[in-house]
Amino acid sequence: MTALGLCRDCLSDVPALDGPRGARCPACGSPRVVRHGELHSLSVAHVDCDAFYAAVEKRDNPDLAHVPLIIGGGKRGVVSTACYIARIHGVRSAMPMFKALALCPDAVVLKPNMEKYVKVGREVRARMKALTPLVEPLSIDEAFLDLSGTEALHQASPARTLARFARDVEREVGITVSVGLAANKFLAKIASDLDKPRGFSVIGQSEAAEFLAPRPVTFIWGVGAAFGGKLARDGFSTIGDLQRAEPADLARRYGAEGLRLSRLAFGLDTRKVEPEREAKSVSAETTFDRDMGALRPLEQTLYALSEEVSDRLKRAGIAGRSVTLKLKSADFRLRTRSRTLDAPTCLAARINAAAHELLVKETDGTLFRLIGVGVSDLGPIADADPADLVDTTSQRLKATETAMDALRAKFGRGAVSRGILLDATTDRRNRKK
Repeated sequence: MTALGLCRDCLSDVPALDGPRGARCPACGSPRVVRHGELHSLSVAHVDCDAFYAAVEKRDNPDLAHVPLIIGGGKRGVVSTACYIARIHGVRSAMPMFKALALCPDAVVLKPNMEKYVKVGREVRARMKALTPLVEPLSIDEAFLDLSGTEALHQASPARTLARFARDVEREVGITVSVGLAANKFLAKIASDLDKPRGFSVIGQSEAAEFLAPRPVTFIWGVGAAFGGKLARDGFSTIGDLQRAEPADLARRYGAEGLRLSRLAFGLDTRKVEPEREAKSVSAETTFDRDMGALRPLEQTLYALSEEVSDRLKRAGIAGRSVTLKLKSADFRLRTRSRTLDAPTCLAARINAAAHELLVKETDGTLFRLIGVGVSDLGPIADADPADLVDTTSQRLKATETAMDALRAKFGRGAVSRGILLDATTDRRNRKK
């Protein structure tokens, strides 16, 4: 295939490479040229803002432009995100703050300003929706887009439209994005990570299997350290190992997950880009580094997830009546258990109480690799946790959580925590004495 090119700065067409001077755009001299044989025929993209929280803070304070910046909690908190200068020192998202500061002691640390980040995220999202109605948000700073059929509207191929979008976001919003363009969502998500920051990478379907083969199995979305270790012990260390396996064998070993692995190993993904719709549920889940069966660590994780769901409900101004517990066992069997409440709630304590009651019944020695909690049957927050002359529990819980939320808003999330989230740390300290 002819390696057609596109200049990401002036948006000019760039011919195929021709000698040592062919690497730059002949129109403007920019080295930011993307070339690929399928460049102008692909339409599924993943767009990811680069080090989003840190980028917004650097935009608003030029004095931070060339210094390592960490966004996160206090010394007992974790890193929300880090700029690329800090990442050179080894700082990563979700890293404990004390470890991040040990790696990068000169870093400037700022507490997250979610109100500001949400505003910028919505501005970028609005620009995405001006390109296509098929925008599927994954978080505040990333989304899938399907630009199929938009050529007539924009008088340009999806690739050129996305390059213009990235250029305009950088110039007009003041942050940068990375774009992955591919034949499907799985490949697009991989592509957007290949050349960060300010990246624009392309993976065509014809090259997908060869591109994926040498990558570790953990390269596949949803394959974490624990499952990756199990796959390696079973003889599947690379994606190429999965490609050589019979789909039936993978299905026998891992059920539906095995079939998913078989498809993704060849870069096959039939999922459509689903545009944003009104939320039917709010949930949070986590996959453990090692399988977990004891009640105490499970219930501690459950409470943290309940607080996360509660925070999201409160920010969205909604509440729900149905609470669902999700568990996935070490052999990938999924359990979901639900309970309907007497009244809608957005309180972490009530969400956790309902989910905990379900959890206790499922803690029977089974090892679990994943736990999650969700709230559905949503409605306005005004209907949540009504006063009850007989049972005043909800009002006490509401007062307590309102006070906790106020303290966290002022001093950071680590300012106050429930005892259930602290006693594990205390136990570890006592054992060291």
